[in-house]
Order: sequence, then C-alpha cells, then structure tokens
Amino acid sequence: MNATDSTTTEAPLPDYAPIPPSAFGPAPNEQGYYVGRVERNLYWVTDGVYQAAFLTTQDGVVLFDAPPSIGHNLQRAIDEIANANGVSSKVTYLVHTHHHADHAGASSLFGKDVVRIGHEETRRLLLRDDDPSRPAPEETFSDRRTLEIGGERIDLAWHGSNHTPDNSIIHFPDHDALMMVDIVNVGWVPVYVVNLSDDIPGYLAMPATALTYPWKTLISGHLGRLGTRDDVVVHQQYMADLEASAKTALATVDPTPYFQKYGAVGNMWGAVKAYLNAVGEATAAPVVEKYTGVLAAADVFTPDVAFWLMESMRLNHGIGLQVHP
Repeated sequence: MNATDSTTTEAPLPDYAPIPPSAFGPAPNEQGYYVGRVERNLYWVTDGVYQAAFLTTQDGVVLFDAPPSIGHNLQRAIDEIANANGVSSKVTYLVHTHHHADHAGASSLFGKDVVRIGHEETRRLLLRDDDPSRPAPEETFSDRRTLEIGGERIDLAWHGSNHTPDNSIIHFPDHDALMMVDIVNVGWVPVYVVNLSDDIPGYLAMPATALTYPWKTLISGHLGRLGTRDDVVVHQQYMADLEASAKTALATVDPTPYFQKYGAVGNMWGAVKAYLNAVGEATAAPVVEKYTGVLAAADVFTPDVAFWLMESMRLNHGIGLQVHP
C-alpha cells in the first residue's frame, strides 16, 4: 500500500478561540529574534516564545538568562545593539533567574570566562543536574544581593520557593524594570500545573511581591511582548477567580455518584479520578467563559490550571476535606 492508498487519517487538531491582538508582541526578524530597548542601555530579546535581557555596560555585557530556543541569536542581538551604539558586545556576566534548562540551556555558548551568578539553590541544582549546557554559577546569593557592574545597579532577590525552589527576581531600579520569569505570562494564561510550578502557594504569592517593587516594565521570560503593572493585576484577578471557583466547586460537586459507581466494583482510584475531574471541570467553566478574549489561550489551559490549583487548595489548605465524625 502506498501513501496515497492509506486509509489511516490523523485526528483533527482542536479548534480554539482566537488569540486577542493584545497578546502579541513585535514580529521576529528573518533570523528568528526581536531585540528592543527597555530603557536606556537595558534591552530584551525574544523569539516569540522565550525572553532574555541584557545590559550594555562599561565592563561588557550583562546577560540575564540564556534560553536555548533563542540560542546563538542572543549574541546576534547583542552584536546588533553593540554595533549600533559603539560599545562592547562581549558578554562578561550571565545572571540566572533559576536553573530550568529552557531558560538556561544556552549558557555554555558564552564560554568559561563569563562570570555566572545565581541563587545558591540554583548552583546546587545545576551541580546536581550535571548538564554541560548549564554550568553552575560561581557566584551566589541567599536572599538579596546588589550587583554594581560597569556603573549599573542590579538587585537580585529570592522571596522563597515558587515556580522552582530557586526562582528569583531581578530588579533594575535605574531602568524602571523588573525581570520575573515563569510567573505571569504577559497577555496569556499559565500553562500545565499552574505554570509547571513546584510550589503553587509560593507561585500565587509572587505577583503581589512583584508589585511591591517600583517598576513600569516587566520582562516575564515568555512570549512576545513586555508587560505592565496592569498585566500583573489581570493575572492576579484570573488566579483569584480560579480560587473562588474552586472553593465553590469543592463545596457543591457531590462525590456520591462517583463512589457509588466505582466503589461498587472496588475501583477507588476510578472514583477519585471521576470526582476530582468533575470538580476541576466545574472550577474551570466560568473562568474560561470570563477570560476568553481577555487572556490568550484561556480555553486551552484553564482546565489544567484549574485542576492543579484545586488540588493545591485541597492538599495545602485543607479546603474541601472533611474530618470523619
């Protein structure tokens, strides 16, 4: 049988709601990246999915994160800006927000001489992972550290476990900017498992923490545009609406029919799955309706985010759990 005779057909891809125009940023160039000014000598780079940032200074370039999806385009973007401004394009420092490979996997492109800086837990985790693409930072901090590099001030802060145990904030006080990665997806909803977070309560607390800093531009680490304080507020409201919906669902979805059906044949996991899926679906439904057209992909990922947020509320806060009389 040749390919034209095959009766096998692929399942059609699902249809999703249109993406709001406000979710999109500038289009990448022919090489697959966009580089733009945040303020003065602070710049950002994106491929439309991931973001990094860099400062041009008297002591070379300070790079913040090195996503492998941008890869060699990081240096191309730096060269473009440096050549236009007559400054050095040599990356002398690389600051990590956290250890994940999707934000640090191009670190090795910058050689052994670059000074790598990150949280002490970032160093521990990268030594554990033993990934040659992600050398561990030589310089670390625990809670706070202020860097003075080439006349520029960079404030690093760790506010506890959140997306990962090491995920940290980078504040640029002289550039009115904040880099907070993998918390707010500017213009979009979070993805699987509440943005793939190790610590969901810690994740939920980070937007409020970010708003205690003075800044006007957010570098969020993902997707194609920069953020504003209003973007953070919309994200907070989305998560708060999910929490409220989960509380209602946990209080109103009756587990009885699921346990009667599956418990009768001894399949307790079948009962648990059916019940929790029903709670997750009830949690997601009103939030999908409210945010479709407001936040991109509200219909794509809200059901998954709703499920894991609901589970975090059950397990971390005891919501919906009852003590047997």
